[in-house]
Amino acid sequence: MKALLRWLALILAAVLGLQLFFVGRIALMSVVDPKSTTFERSEAWRIRQEKGSLRWRQQWVAYDDIPDHLKRAVIASEDDSFAWHEGVDWDALEKAWEKNAEAEARAAKLATNGSKAVKPPKIVGGSTITQQLAKNLLLSGERTLVRKGQELVLAHLLERLLSKRRILELYLNHVEWGEGVFGAEAAAQHYYRKPAARLTAGESARLAVMLPRPKHYEKLPNSPYLAERASVIAARLWRAELP
Repeated sequence: MKALLRWLALILAAVLGLQLFFVGRIALMSVVDPKSTTFERSEAWRIRQEKGSLRWRQQWVAYDDIPDHLKRAVIASEDDSFAWHEGVDWDALEKAWEKNAEAEARAAKLATNGSKAVKPPKIVGGSTITQQLAKNLLLSGERTLVRKGQELVLAHLLERLLSKRRILELYLNHVEWGEGVFGAEAAAQHYYRKPAARLTAGESARLAVMLPRPKHYEKLPNSPYLAERASVIAARLWRAELP
């Protein structure tokens, strides 16, 4: 019994130590611009292993040098309650959970009926910008309940230790916009051969729509869905509230 209690104490101490480490890292980000994220480093390693060379584009741009229409487009497309939620949009998570459960049930039913062309269910995300930033900055890309739980804790810490403006600045400078393409400046140069500061509202909306599946849309720049969805987001820019 004493051995079990010692192991439990060690596990709790390790978990607490990890959380304190995260607190320190996030607090430091209030004044220091991170050069890279955990996700970026893992992607760089993957690309190097698969292709034998390092393809990497990322350049920091200050918040005031990122056009407001890009900020608004990303908020409108990814997290329209960003300005007032506390890190997690529980309603969005619940809806995503229900949609995913329904999609998995339909796929299972088709498979049971002997259908040979059953597509994997499309997984819908309900993560906020803060949650996405937490995952990209400090966590791995694996899909487990433990990782998701840690993501929620980190989202809470980000909201408590950083301003909304800083969270959005970090997100826009490190979010993935293609294979080896990270941040608004790299995306603007990669897709439009111009600095992020000169992006138009239409270009900003198109970039925002790419975010859930950037590698997919990088290969399909003329996707009808991309064009249609971008026009919808462009029309909603004025409604997106900036921090």
